[in-house]
Amino acid sequence: MVDVLGSDLLPSGIRARFVNDVNGLRVHLLEAGQPERPCVLLLHGFPELAYSWRKVMPAVAAAGFYVIAPDQRGYGRTTGWDPDYDGDLASFRPINLVRDVVGLLAALGRDSVAAVVGHDFGASVSAWCALLRPDLFRSLVLMSAPFGGLPSLAPATGPDLHVALAGLERPRKHYQWYYSTREANADMMRSQPGIHGFLRAYYHHKSADWSGNQPFRLASGAASELARMPTYYIMDLDRDMPRTVAAEMPSPAAIADCRWLPEAELRVYSGEYKRTGFQGGLQWYRCRTQGIGNAEMQVFIGRTIDIPSLFIAGAHDWGIYQTFGAIDRMQTDVCTQMLDCHLINGAGHWVQQEDSAGVTAVLMKFLCR
Repeated sequence: MVDVLGSDLLPSGIRARFVNDVNGLRVHLLEAGQPERPCVLLLHGFPELAYSWRKVMPAVAAAGFYVIAPDQRGYGRTTGWDPDYDGDLASFRPINLVRDVVGLLAALGRDSVAAVVGHDFGASVSAWCALLRPDLFRSLVLMSAPFGGLPSLAPATGPDLHVALAGLERPRKHYQWYYSTREANADMMRSQPGIHGFLRAYYHHKSADWSGNQPFRLASGAASELARMPTYYIMDLDRDMPRTVAAEMPSPAAIADCRWLPEAELRVYSGEYKRTGFQGGLQWYRCRTQGIGNAEMQVFIGRTIDIPSLFIAGAHDWGIYQTFGAIDRMQTDVCTQMLDCHLINGAGHWVQQEDSAGVTAVLMKFLCR
């Protein structure tokens, strides 16, 4: 294996390198632009990589910014994390993920960044960065996953959601709890179409290319309402994720016509996950579903995000509504300077890949305001 992602796989102007001794990690980093310029930090989600920002980085750098995108803990060519299901789960808790980011910036000699931009699970890390260190992170962009606030100090009440989902006429389960099972990584690694085929179906199913992605606000967080979402979020009880998305595998003609993720680019993802497996990213879900790190996060109850903020998502992205009420809490209670919530027509969950030009235009208007 070549240590860093080769230049033949990256758009012109993007460089790859390692940064050592970052909170126990050797971080694989993509960068564009000159280091003396204001910095924009891009944080990816699941199952993605720093590579998911490849279509945005050159344009942001050309506008006068130094753009960096790391493979986060558990992903890609960043090493030093524990890949064992029974290993060091607490190292993946949110505050330690923020420590990874702060450590990376310190190693790069940065005393601030113009913006931290996070997509999917990277949006959660970005929000925590903004909440905890507004002196370091001067503005915030959340993509696809609204940040609805801190974990409550009040004990959980009401019926058990998972019992209720399993008890529906069509028995169901929540994908985050499936991702937290011991079997999830092996299911994806050994899926019948292989890792490449699994990722093709997964990316398609959550994109605007799948005609069933027509999201709307749910009336509540009850099991019967959550079950109105697609099966990649609220799965059939007896199916794993590969079988769930295989039912929506695009045709060979549709794959050949997929301009936002051609086969050569998908092979970057499938090649990396064949090496590393998915467990590193799944550990993030386990921390969430098991409440690992909640106690230390609850110390910050009452704090708000008070730096200029922006939300971007694809108009066909169910991620906007998957956590009931989060999109509203983000705008009314959590982010006191939320300047805009921008939905991009014709894009689904992988918005910065599906419509990189649209995302870049919105992002540049925010950065250069």
